[in-house]
Amino acid sequence: MTPTTDELLERLHVVSLPMRVRFRGITEREVALVEGPAGWGEFGPFPEYADDEAAHWLRSAVEMAWQGPPPARRDRVAVNATVPAVPAADVAGILERFPGCTTVKVKVAEAGQELADDVARVAAVLQARPGARVRVDANGGWTVEEAAAAVRVLDQAVRAADGTRAPGSGPVSLDGPGLEYVEQPCATVEELVELRARLAADGVRVDVAADESIRRAEDPLRVVRAGGADRAVVKVAPLGGPRRLLAVAAELGVPVTVSSALDSAVGVAAGVAAAAALPGDDDEVPAAGLGTGGFFRHDVVPPEALALVDGHLPVTPVRPDADRLADLRADGTRRDWWVERLRRCHRLL
Repeated sequence: MTPTTDELLERLHVVSLPMRVRFRGITEREVALVEGPAGWGEFGPFPEYADDEAAHWLRSAVEMAWQGPPPARRDRVAVNATVPAVPAADVAGILERFPGCTTVKVKVAEAGQELADDVARVAAVLQARPGARVRVDANGGWTVEEAAAAVRVLDQAVRAADGTRAPGSGPVSLDGPGLEYVEQPCATVEELVELRARLAADGVRVDVAADESIRRAEDPLRVVRAGGADRAVVKVAPLGGPRRLLAVAAELGVPVTVSSALDSAVGVAAGVAAAAALPGDDDEVPAAGLGTGGFFRHDVVPPEALALVDGHLPVTPVRPDADRLADLRADGTRRDWWVERLRRCHRLL
């Protein structure tokens, strides 16, 4: 059952969450939350998303609030730490917000930065978390040529397992584990296909994972069918809800990492629910990219309500705290903007 627009608006809360660091170019994250008969849902497409794309996020919010999460196969979900494109000196402090996480995703290819900055950031991760499994995310920021060179260098940095030494300054063992994968190194499916062939020809054994090529595509299966990805990064809201995510994951036929879209605790809980419902043994399910709550100074629940324990998040429903909803409420102008957006997207459901 799809609720009416009026039913949604009666239950709507628009909040603005202050961030500890700039992420995706923002320092305040706005989302709209809705309470339904089965729980809470989150509608938080980024402002630049068109209504046809944003409508998937509303569909996800409605599913969680009116239908609830899918049946869980596990009671906790392993997550990765996430390191934004910060200076290397800041990495250790950021990792302290991710206790027990043995997998780390590092943002690379940031506009205005160089490959040397990415290498330094990865090296700082290895210094702070020796033996960590490292994945990097370029958000489509490289050309094929740039990606081929960068992936080789970053893979060698991880294989060297020595954060005090720059790649190229001595022999590097290629027997140890390198990068787990590189996420969306190039923007287009065609570039991803070309890059995978280039890496194979160069003898670089690093998986390519697709993110934007799945969640922002009309056909989320196209990139894998075309041979452009060894793995997939999937997000609940852009795909239209946890059940749609599970269906897409089953059709993809490659390992999937469930990730968040810089969500509040409500949105993260939906991601956790989806990851908890994935088939397979726990050690076969890649660490989820759902530990982004640490980037917020304040969230809609107390920190202990959805806290990392030994690198895992619990599979649990999240109910926002009334006082926090009031304190974090977006101003009238911004609420009006979200109301109108919800109205437009609801017509597309």
